[in-house]
Amino acid sequence: MKLTRKLVLAKAKASDLESVKKLNCWGCSLTDISIFSQMPNIEVLTLSVNSISSLSPLAGCLNLSELYLRRNMIPSLSELSHLRPLTRLKVLWLAENPCCGPETSQYRLTVLRCLPRLQKLDNQVVTEDEISLALMDGEEVTTPPGSNRNQLSTNGQTDAETENDPLNYNMEETNKIREELGMKPLSRDKFSSPSSPSTRENIPSMRKTHTLDAVLLLLRDLDEDELHIVHTATKNRLQTYTLDSQTLQDSQQTQKTTDLQH
Repeated sequence: MKLTRKLVLAKAKASDLESVKKLNCWGCSLTDISIFSQMPNIEVLTLSVNSISSLSPLAGCLNLSELYLRRNMIPSLSELSHLRPLTRLKVLWLAENPCCGPETSQYRLTVLRCLPRLQKLDNQVVTEDEISLALMDGEEVTTPPGSNRNQLSTNGQTDAETENDPLNYNMEETNKIREELGMKPLSRDKFSSPSSPSTRENIPSMRKTHTLDAVLLLLRDLDEDELHIVHTATKNRLQTYTLDSQTLQDSQQTQKTTDLQH
């Protein structure tokens, strides 16, 4: 069943789509929600217990703060990529969809890696530690075919040129992270060009440097709450390195002691 303008206005008791801020369509047997591409001001949306399989119509609902999608037919977590631009989205209920899978903990980490601004997922409060763990251990949500490539313009370069351009590695890495955080991608002119053609020969060794550049660029756009999340994730990551380093030192010391005894 398609959600129509007439049905939306009747349920919301409104005169036009742009004035609708809250809408409850629980259990309406919906399959087509394309009408939401005309509803940029919706803030709270209940679509639970329907047969919805695509979230692409919600990509332009930038004021959306609460979204209830329990018991639908969403096939893959890749559909969540359409929600990345929704920076105000704080509450999401996605449980009981095919995309959730049998491993609840991994599903939750993957959702939070894709949408790290969430404050509540499936009626459970999201903690800072959980976000930090998700950023490290959650699986990457891939963008559905045909949408990601179009967003990151390379100013008419051929695929071969794009693939071999070290600048493009820097740009794509940054924009990939920006997309996950719901930010707009940066244009190519925001990045410095390679100093010489010889840099093309060093693409593999440049990737880590470009990842660091991407992170540093992103820090300029983060607010205080988001910086706290980054701080917690960084601290947890550093603790892992410290433990690994200590374990290695202990192992080396044990080996030296053993050698001396023999």
